Amino acid sequence: MSTHVLGDTGILTGRSLRHIVRSPDTIITTAVTPIALMLLFVYVFGGAINTGSDESYLNYMLPGILLITIASGVALIMGFRTGASVAAWLAVAGILILFTLALTWIAVIAGLSAKTVDGASAFSYPLIFLPFISSAFAPTESMPGPVAWFAENQPVTSIVNTIRALYAGEPIGSDIWIALVWLVGILAVAYTFAATIYRRKIS
Repeated sequence: MSTHVLGDTGILTGRSLRHIVRSPDTIITTAVTPIALMLLFVYVFGGAINTGSDESYLNYMLPGILLITIASGVALIMGFRTGASVAAWLAVAGILILFTLALTWIAVIAGLSAKTVDGASAFSYPLIFLPFISSAFAPTESMPGPVAWFAENQPVTSIVNTIRALYAGEPIGSDIWIALVWLVGILAVAYTFAATIYRRKIS
């Protein structure tokens, strides 16, 4: 199964990259949206949000912006001042790759299930908004009960917490294992569903 996953993912990645190159408006939209969100949160809302730490709000919310960027379609490499080691950068890259692969197969399910292109695109909106109900932009402790519970128990929070700790050189704790379980689980389930839907369509 793993051979099929890697091979099929490689084909999908190649097709997606060719589509992106042929669609400059997609590149512009995907690049502008996370930058606009970053400027909005840092310079408009940042002063009103207490993160409970001494790190800059830019560094605090950047992991969430990375996930939103990937969910939008293209992963941007953003440089910023950090004391992260090479090992930390490699760990972050691995997590982002797993996140991208999981989203890729979720997108395949949407593409196979939807009847129109617009319908398939609509599937991405819940994924884009998940970081907003997580620890990406504010501590979950500051949220009301039900919202805080959802934020604490959805995959984005553990992923964001792991990336943030790796960048800051802080102890990761159990977040990295929770993030990996979420990512590998989502990837396996999404691949299985996509393969099942595809076989039904061609049978």
